[in-house]
Amino acid sequence: MTRVHAFGGDALGTLDAVGLVEAFQEGRVSIREAIDAAIARTERLQPELGALAYVAYDRARAEARDPRGGFFAGVPTFLKDNVDVARMPTQQGCDAYRARPVQHDGDFARMFLATGLVPLGKTQLSEFGFSPSAEHPRLGPVRSPWDTARTAGASSAGTAALVAGGAVPIAHGNDGGGSIRIPAAVNGLVGLKPTRDRLAQDRLTRRMPVRIVADGVLTRSVRDTAAFLREAEHVYRALSLPPIGDVTRPGRARLRIAVHTGGIGRTATPEIVDLTLKTARLLEDLGHEVEQVEHPAPATVPEDFLLYWSMLAMTIVRAGRRQAGPSWDPTRLDNLTLGLDRHCRRRIHRLPGAIARLRRLSRVSADFHRRYDVALTPTLAAPTPLVGHLDPTNDFETVMDRILEWVAFTPWQNATGDPAVSLPLATASTGMPQGMQLSAGAGWEATLLELAYELEEAAPWPRITD
Repeated sequence: MTRVHAFGGDALGTLDAVGLVEAFQEGRVSIREAIDAAIARTERLQPELGALAYVAYDRARAEARDPRGGFFAGVPTFLKDNVDVARMPTQQGCDAYRARPVQHDGDFARMFLATGLVPLGKTQLSEFGFSPSAEHPRLGPVRSPWDTARTAGASSAGTAALVAGGAVPIAHGNDGGGSIRIPAAVNGLVGLKPTRDRLAQDRLTRRMPVRIVADGVLTRSVRDTAAFLREAEHVYRALSLPPIGDVTRPGRARLRIAVHTGGIGRTATPEIVDLTLKTARLLEDLGHEVEQVEHPAPATVPEDFLLYWSMLAMTIVRAGRRQAGPSWDPTRLDNLTLGLDRHCRRRIHRLPGAIARLRRLSRVSADFHRRYDVALTPTLAAPTPLVGHLDPTNDFETVMDRILEWVAFTPWQNATGDPAVSLPLATASTGMPQGMQLSAGAGWEATLLELAYELEEAAPWPRITD
C-alpha cells in the first residue's frame, strides 16, 4: 500500500471544519493562513491523487481577505464538477466538449456557499457521474489516499480523496446511486445522503422523473456533517420534512435495527458479511434491538434502476450537441456512457413501467420503517478494487457486471428518497477502510446523526495518519 496525506503542522493541522471555526474564533489561526495551507496541501496531493477538475485559488485568496458571513466563514472547501458555480466551468468529468464558465451559482451552490465555505475549485468525477470509479481514459483516475493503487470510489471521488488526504476538512458531493456514500466508505469518511428534497438542488436534478440525486458533503467527523446540515437548514428549509435541528450528541432512545447482508440483486462477500455482523454486534452491545432480516427491495429493482440510469445516459448522448454546443464530440465518450445509452434504446418500451415501479418504492420503504427505525448494511458488497477493475474503456457488459457486484446496497435509498449514511466502522483485509451504511425513513437524518455520534464514540475509526 502507498498511503499519502498532507496533514502536518500548518494552520489546518488535523482540525475538522468545526475545529477550524473554533480556531478562527479564538484567534489561533487566520482565514488567510487556512486558505493558503489548503492550497499548498491540495497542490501536494494532486500529482498522487488526480482529484482536481478546476482550481480557483485567486478567488479563494480574495474571499479570504473579505470573507462572507456564515458559520463556516473562511473554511476552505471544494465543489464537485457537476454543479454550477459562478465563474467556473461545469465539465461533468467529461472531455467530449469544452465547458465555459457559468455566469451564476446554481441553486445548490448558492445554498452551500451561503454557509460561509470558501471554494478553492472543483473536484473530478467519473464521466457524468455514471461509474462508481472515476477512471477517465484521458483525464486519468482518481486514487484513494489510503492506497494509491486503488480507486477513490464513485463520482464524488475527487472530493473524498482531498478530504481524506487532508487538503480540506469538508467538501461537496452528490449521490445518485451511492456517490456520497461509496467514496466515504472507500476513504474512511462520513458520507450522508440526505432525504430527497432536504437541500436545495439545481434545476436539472429537480426535473428528473424520479429524483434519485441528493447533494451533501463528505467529512472526517460526524459533527462536521451535522453542523453542515444545521447551517444549510438555516438557508434552505424543506417544509415538507421534519427539521434536523442542531444534533450534537448521541441519542438516548434504543432503536429497532434491521440488518441486511443481501443487497439489490447481489450479496456481500463472506468477508464483508462478517464485518457487517461485527457492527451489528456492536449495536447490540450498545443496547439496540438488532434483527437480521431480508432486504425489502422487490426483485424488479436492479433491472428497473439500471434502465432508469441508462435513460439518463441516453438523454445526455442524444441531447449532447444541443446542450454542449459545437465542441461536442461523442466519439470521446467512454464505453460505459455509450453502453448505457444502447441499453436504454434497446429497452425503451420498458421505461414507463420501470419509472412507475421506482416511484412506488417510497411506500415499500415507509412500510418497512414502520417496523424498524434503522437498517444496517455494508456500504459496498466487496472490498475496494484496484484502479483498472472498473475501467470504462472495458466492454460494457464486463464493466457493468463488475459495478453491480460492488454496488449492491446504495441505490435503494436513491430510489426511495430515504436518508443514509456511510461510516468507516470496519477495515478490510486489504487494509482499506470499509464503510457500514445506516439508513432510516424519509426525514429522519437526526436519528442517523445521533446513532453516528454514538458509534463514533464507541468505536473511533482509524485516521490516515495512524
